[in-house]
Amino acid sequence: MDSLGSAKLEFAVQMTCESCANQVRDALEGKPGVQSVSIDVRTEQVLVESTLTTAEVHALIESTGRRAVLKGIGGSEPDLGSAVAMLSGAGSVQGVVRFLQLSEERCLIDGTLDGLAPGPHGLHVHTLGDLTSDCLSCGDHYNPYGKPHGGPEDSERHVGDLGNVVAGPDGRASFRLDDRQIKVWDVIGRSLVVDAGEDDLGCGGHALSRETGNSGERLACGIIARSAGLFQNAKQICACDGVTLWEERDRPIAGKGRRMETPPAHL
Repeated sequence: MDSLGSAKLEFAVQMTCESCANQVRDALEGKPGVQSVSIDVRTEQVLVESTLTTAEVHALIESTGRRAVLKGIGGSEPDLGSAVAMLSGAGSVQGVVRFLQLSEERCLIDGTLDGLAPGPHGLHVHTLGDLTSDCLSCGDHYNPYGKPHGGPEDSERHVGDLGNVVAGPDGRASFRLDDRQIKVWDVIGRSLVVDAGEDDLGCGGHALSRETGNSGERLACGIIARSAGLFQNAKQICACDGVTLWEERDRPIAGKGRRMETPPAHL
């Protein structure tokens, strides 16, 4: 993996002919951050190597008028593991965050969160993958070494301290983080939480600065689950929620409205 943290993104894209493929290729090739593009019309597969976020690549593909669904993420190194968290909460915040272990030392964290107030919001891995009381039951920040709270560049920090993501005026935060303490194999089964306020990175002088970054209430959360690497996802229908590959494109990525309604049984 190069120093910019490029990743290979595997998309399913609705295509029927070479003309479709050429339009998708034209939308991607030559764009800043896009390093290579490979397209197979027969399997409706588009493979992009890029330093852009998955949301940015997705938008480029869909600018052609064709639907696209991310199926896998990987790198040039052997598969060291990938994971995904689908965040939702009591309010309107929702999103998807993906983890890709680039090497033994580096983890790429790529995500998009919608419904946030404009500005910075703390993002943390929490110890427990427990949503029984929504985000309140996720436990404390993941901190296996008993360190004080800090920023993502600090050596003295919770492993789960990922700093801040910044939402624009439209309430969307699209981000790509390169972290050297998170390990995918350690965080699967735990939870990811986005907070209402800015994480002061342990430097704010507040009583909670060295515990939580004083970043306020927990807005949305999701359990970190193992996800497919490149060419590992042959899904046409999701067994967990009954949503097909293309139907899921019309549904919320998390929270209410995601799951297919099952008609009641007539006994």
